[in-house]
Amino acid sequence: MNEPIKSRASFARAQELIPGGVNSPVRAFKAVGLDPLFIEKASGAKIYDIDSNEFIDYVCSWGPLILGHAHPEIVEAICHAAEMGTSYGAPCEKEIELAELICDAIPSIDKVRMVNSGTEATMSAARLARAYTGRDKILKFEGCYHGHADSFLIKAGSGLLTSGVPTSPGIPVDYAGSTLVTRYNDIESLQKIFDLSGKDIAAVIIEPIAGNMGLVIPEKEFLLECRRITDQYGSLLIFDEVISGFRTCYGGYQNLINVQPDITTLGKIIGGGLPVGAYGGRKEIMARVAPEGDVYQAGTLSGNPLAMAAGLATLNLLKNSDLYSYLEDLGQYMVKGIKESLVSLGLEYEINHLGSMFSLFFTRKKVTDYDTAVSSDTHIFAKFYKALLGEGVYFPPSQFEVCFISSAHTKRDIDTTVTAIGKALESSMQEAN
Repeated sequence: MNEPIKSRASFARAQELIPGGVNSPVRAFKAVGLDPLFIEKASGAKIYDIDSNEFIDYVCSWGPLILGHAHPEIVEAICHAAEMGTSYGAPCEKEIELAELICDAIPSIDKVRMVNSGTEATMSAARLARAYTGRDKILKFEGCYHGHADSFLIKAGSGLLTSGVPTSPGIPVDYAGSTLVTRYNDIESLQKIFDLSGKDIAAVIIEPIAGNMGLVIPEKEFLLECRRITDQYGSLLIFDEVISGFRTCYGGYQNLINVQPDITTLGKIIGGGLPVGAYGGRKEIMARVAPEGDVYQAGTLSGNPLAMAAGLATLNLLKNSDLYSYLEDLGQYMVKGIKESLVSLGLEYEINHLGSMFSLFFTRKKVTDYDTAVSSDTHIFAKFYKALLGEGVYFPPSQFEVCFISSAHTKRDIDTTVTAIGKALESSMQEAN
């Protein structure tokens, strides 16, 4: 790997102009004790930094690029849309076409509203749930991240978990008091909090696949209990499928487990790599959204033709292919190789894997929730990460983020990666000792 001389210079320049030198905290590489790499270009499964280093990429823009970087058909769709105008501030037919694909793919969604980010989608879904139920409290789970809206930055995951900040200053006490928190995958704690506050809970919001404390796989019985208990108390169930939507199958993870929420939030993949978000649900709930109803939400660039074109191209490619089987095969092949490396080195670290997502946790505990996730040794992870980067493999720069495989990855890429992981594990062990 070439010395990141240009990246260091760019980071120094960025720090003078941008808070922390980055526009999203986890990009700062603080959790691994490095300066961030500045990327010049990307293609397929590879990214290239400004110091001419090539990496096999498992960040994939934090999940949206299920088809890899710069997929020709998506690039063509974006370019064609741009030639017709980048934004109208008025309706366009592509909004309808993408809405049709989403509603057809996810049975729980009758109507959907396009927005510009996952944060905007979850924030709007919570407001809608409060209005629909006439209640104020939202229940979330430790380590689940639903964007940076005030009411969700309580025991959050993602960048907040990475930096060790359990919440954020600037949130009024009243806001924090309207958010209840309990344990992921823990039916007993869920029941207890409903016994205490069920009549005040507008909605339960949950990542059906937790992806912001590393990959934590839900127990189906737990998600079924979320559905049962919200029905019992007249609360709504919100599935935050910003990460999981169209990632494990064509539709939401809810399709695979046959648990239908009242509201679903989406993002990432449905925009094909462009800024996007969406929230949708049953007709009678979505009828409350302005201008049809009285719950206000608006956005200048919502449904813009570029994001709609990229999303349409992505979903059509996913719908008419066997890519999910290919991604599942690659994921299993990757995890098998990593496990073999761990065994050969006498290590007992945990790997969570589902479809084209995986996380290697530097802990011996089975990772099922926030507490077991944070038992990971982040110091060894940092050593591992630095060594892995030196081998030309780009993982998320945090123990508590998910690795994504795209359809642009090949078995040769996986073989190269597994070899690199073995070397990085051995190097991190030697350094730790």
